[in-house]
Parts: sequence; structure tokens; C-alpha cells
Amino acid sequence: MKGIVSQSIKEVLQSLVDDGLVQADKIGSSNFFWSFPSQQGTAIQARVNALKETHKNHQIQILELRSAISVEESARLDSEARSVALAKLSDLRRELDSQEAELNAYGDSNPAKVDELKRAVFLAKEAALRWTDNYGTLAGHFTRQNGVALQDVRKYLEIGEDYEDIC
Repeated sequence: MKGIVSQSIKEVLQSLVDDGLVQADKIGSSNFFWSFPSQQGTAIQARVNALKETHKNHQIQILELRSAISVEESARLDSEARSVALAKLSDLRRELDSQEAELNAYGDSNPAKVDELKRAVFLAKEAALRWTDNYGTLAGHFTRQNGVALQDVRKYLEIGEDYEDIC
């Protein structure tokens, strides 16, 4: 077996065994692998039969549920209280839809959006504080290490005189 790595053969055989395309058995100190053409067809046929049985059971359940629904619908009395409740439900749904449309129309005044914006501002402020703190630490270290004036560092980094620490 020149040019073929035995580990790759083991990997290929193991993947075939995992996929159920090849059977494996250990007899003594040897591993035997085999596959019969009819074995895969038999497995597929068994799976098809199981799925057909499941489909048949689901169809029976659907018929039972439909008959139960029709029995319950026929047993339900159209009373005045039910009619009033259905009308109230319809009115409440329309009111909810109109209020949601009004809330969407205000957009920026939406409390959820305002809370989201507040969170974004907080995160931006935290990031700005972190960067200014990093700048201050780095500038202090650089001036101590190299004996350079802070004004020279600011000039080199093009940081204007109007810069101030946010802390």
C-alpha cells in the first residue's frame, strides 16, 4: 500500500460504519467490514414502512380531532352572552391595532426605543471613558519613559489643546 495512509482508510471505514453503509465486526484480533447490496434496500424499505405507519396514525388523529371540533362546535350554543363577548373581543383587537399603529407613528417617543437609545449612550460613554483613560495612562508612561513633555506628545498625536479628560 504505497502512498496510502492507513489512518485515512480507518477514517473512511469508520465514517461508512457511522453512516450505516458498511457493517463492522471484530473477530479475534481482526476487524471485518462488509456490505451487502440488499442490506441497504431492506433498511430503506423498513424506514418507508415505519413512516407509512406514522403517516397513517397521524391521518387517524387528524380525523378524530376534526370530528371532535365539529362535535364541540355543534354543542356550542349561540347565546347572547357569547355574542357580546365576541363583539367585545373584536372591538378590543381593533383598539389594540390602532394603538400599535399610533405607537409606531410616534417612533422616537416609543419607550422601548428610548430605553435602547439610553443604553447605547451609556455604552458609548463607557467606551469614551475607557479610551481617555487609556490615552492618559499611555501618555503618562511615554512621558516618564522617554522624558518628553506632554505637550510634545499631544502635538505629535495631533491632539488639540481643547482636549479634556472626561472623567
